[in-house]
Amino acid sequence: MERVLLPLLIPFLLIILALFAWNTPRVQRLLAVAGSSALLLAALALLQQVQRSGIAVTQIGNWPAPYGITLVADLFSAIMLVITGVVAVLVAIYSLEGIDENRVAHGFYPLFFALLMGVCGAFLTGDIFNLYVWFEVMLMASFVLMALGGERAQLEGAIKYVILNLTSSALFLSATGILYSVAGTLNMADLSIRLGEVNSPGLVTTIAMLYLVAFGIKAAIFPLFFWLPASYHTPPVAVTALFSGLLTKVGVYSLVRVFTLLFLTDVAFTHTILLVLGGFTMVIGVLGAAAQYDIRRLLSFHIISQIGYLLMGLGLYSTAGLASTIFFMGHVIAAKAALFLVAGIIRRVGGSFDLRRIGGLYRDQPWLAVLFLIPALSLAGLPPLSGFFGKLALVRAGLAQGQYAIVAVSLAVSLLTLFSMTKIWMEAFWKPGPQNAPAQNRPAGFKIALVLPALLMGLISVGLGFLAEPAYGLAEQAAGVLMQPALYVAAVLGGVR
Repeated sequence: MERVLLPLLIPFLLIILALFAWNTPRVQRLLAVAGSSALLLAALALLQQVQRSGIAVTQIGNWPAPYGITLVADLFSAIMLVITGVVAVLVAIYSLEGIDENRVAHGFYPLFFALLMGVCGAFLTGDIFNLYVWFEVMLMASFVLMALGGERAQLEGAIKYVILNLTSSALFLSATGILYSVAGTLNMADLSIRLGEVNSPGLVTTIAMLYLVAFGIKAAIFPLFFWLPASYHTPPVAVTALFSGLLTKVGVYSLVRVFTLLFLTDVAFTHTILLVLGGFTMVIGVLGAAAQYDIRRLLSFHIISQIGYLLMGLGLYSTAGLASTIFFMGHVIAAKAALFLVAGIIRRVGGSFDLRRIGGLYRDQPWLAVLFLIPALSLAGLPPLSGFFGKLALVRAGLAQGQYAIVAVSLAVSLLTLFSMTKIWMEAFWKPGPQNAPAQNRPAGFKIALVLPALLMGLISVGLGFLAEPAYGLAEQAAGVLMQPALYVAAVLGGVR
């Protein structure tokens, strides 16, 4: 049972240790790498336990469900915890050089671990109200991380970010209040039973739509995405990579959880809406990216576009569709985080994030071109990288259900994604560099702490491609559990494993 608690206890302990080391930045940096590594090991141990023994459940204070606080780790949440650990380790390494002393002195690392604790709590909670609590922990930590540094652009982006997310929180809390009045419980396993017994399925569907809007804002789906490209390009790259890898994915995780466990009274309606929104999210995101010249804004729009693929698998609501979403989740987190980290290196080498002000990097820094090319081609879905197999799985799942429209949209968006990646390549790497760029704007120095995380993220994308069969097999096992809510209910209400 202790393994279920460790992903929460480790970041909580590290927050305390980082606060004690407030005046010693070097110690905080070491704690970040060591603590995030410990979190990854704990997540791997929990994944192993879940694979071996099934869904792991802990009842806090030994209060039996549904009366107490329940922590649950099924295969899906365990996979997400491992991904969180990987992102945390690589961002922690990148932050050794990518986060300045001023931000460290003002609490970057305690906030870093507070964000990780919120993410892990959201993945582990078995209670819808505690999911709200963990969302608020994430919101507070992410808002301060975004504003840390006090630059004008950061403050503007942080205000937009927090206003939209507070709106989401208000909707989330309102929906939870209505849900409790209808079902008389907030334990998700208990809700899975009681919502099926409600005499008014239309009311349940209405509550489902409220949660769709609340989680849709968190996940930045169409038409609720405006806050993301207006804010994600403002903080340091290490922060943006952390956000892109984790925050919107917690929103998608929540959508998957409630629409496979709770809101199943009118699947033909609710999941068709998810499918349609997935298609619009893909298209709007990729078209927004095509119009950008700031690398960070371009990649921010691609976060939105790739969320559409995740919604596609959920909307299909089949074992193959959900397995594709889980596999694609791992792929897109690795590829997007790698691209943001590479963008930070491009800024160091080229002197700007603006594609119109840089060039010639292929000639000057061929290693950087390779570092960019791997995750870029993976995001576009070219074989043998992970993006190809993720999109292939989604296409096959869509064709198996006769959903030809969403399949066509997904293929068209892949081509436009390739266009966006080609745009970065042509502007930053292929065209000649600016002749009159001031020397001080073109720093040539870089450190291994910046290059290694981007390289490892790229290698993860390659590895997921070459190991697509076992990786997809694991995702398929997780999807099989999601498609059988009775397993989750039995694990939580039928006793602690």
